[in-house]
Amino acid sequence: MAFKLKDLDDTQSPLLDHLIELRTRLVRAVLAFLVAFGVCFYFADDIFGFLVRPLTQAFPEGQGQLIFTRLYEAFFVEVKVAMFAAFFVSFPVIANQMWAFIAPGLYAREKKAFLPFLLATPILFTAGASLAYFVVMPTAFKWFLGFQGNAGGLEAQALPAMGDYLDLVMRFILAFGISFLLPVLLLLLNRAGIVSRAQLVGARRYVVVAVFILAAFITPPDVISQLLLALPLLMLFEGSLVLMRMGEKRREKEKAEAEAAEAAESAAGEGAQKPL
Repeated sequence: MAFKLKDLDDTQSPLLDHLIELRTRLVRAVLAFLVAFGVCFYFADDIFGFLVRPLTQAFPEGQGQLIFTRLYEAFFVEVKVAMFAAFFVSFPVIANQMWAFIAPGLYAREKKAFLPFLLATPILFTAGASLAYFVVMPTAFKWFLGFQGNAGGLEAQALPAMGDYLDLVMRFILAFGISFLLPVLLLLLNRAGIVSRAQLVGARRYVVVAVFILAAFITPPDVISQLLLALPLLMLFEGSLVLMRMGEKRREKEKAEAEAAEAAESAAGEGAQKPL
């Protein structure tokens, strides 16, 4: 008998429906990114001018310049700027499509539990990126430019390339933005029961060392940038422990109230079953 595939049955149809919905969500997310990329590419010069401002302020008044050593470098810098900006512009749409795909499979209490994390993620990322742009980058750039001067009778002058500068700025913004999501990660792990507050408190000294190693790894090799990242991360870690403690107290209170209600219902049931 020849091998014959059966038609899709009822147990397979939902899977196909989910795959079709996933494809639809992905297409919408990609379209949103492409539209944002087109708009951002049109304003790429203005966006790059905004990103260059910390370097402009670090140079003495009327001095400083950006160079490009390859003919195509300036064009690809604009492409990278447009892609970088398009991701942030289209992220609300992308996140909405992700949530619309995942939410139907969650219970109401699970949606309620995830909602604070969804709101906190863009806020914390923006806070980290703002710290990098308004505080860390101007400070670090002034420190780097302090090495200009006379070296062995020759003038040492900073001539940053456009591509190198953009890579450095993106590294700063992404490193600080993603690092500031530490509380979201810790609270999710705690909510999932993977780590407890007591375990994190016991490992505090190792966390401090790990934070400084992380700061040294993802920031340029200057102490100021490392401290400006490490200190806020340690504050966010301690804040996460406080939120975990508040969550534990709330869950303990809810558990006690549920047990009391269950005991009252049980006592009422036993009283109704007693013979007259």
